Amino acid sequence: MDMSAFTDPRQTVYQVELHNQAVRECVKENRSHEVFDDRWADVQTHEVAAKDEYKALAMIENTYPSCDGFVVDHVKRRD
Repeated sequence: MDMSAFTDPRQTVYQVELHNQAVRECVKENRSHEVFDDRWADVQTHEVAAKDEYKALAMIENTYPSCDGFVVDHVKRRD
């Protein structure tokens, strides 16, 4: 992401924690997912700059869709 988005006063940076449930299930069975890396079994933190939390979640859904097994664990505004 362009760093200017993180300095735009109209944007807020949100930390989004998410994992992939399908990968988590594969790892529990000692297998690897056919598409996503094993690291997705654990919570990953991503930062997004958005107008509000709903926009941040929409951006995450667009990049990490729930239909592919991604689950948002926590969203918080970065201080």
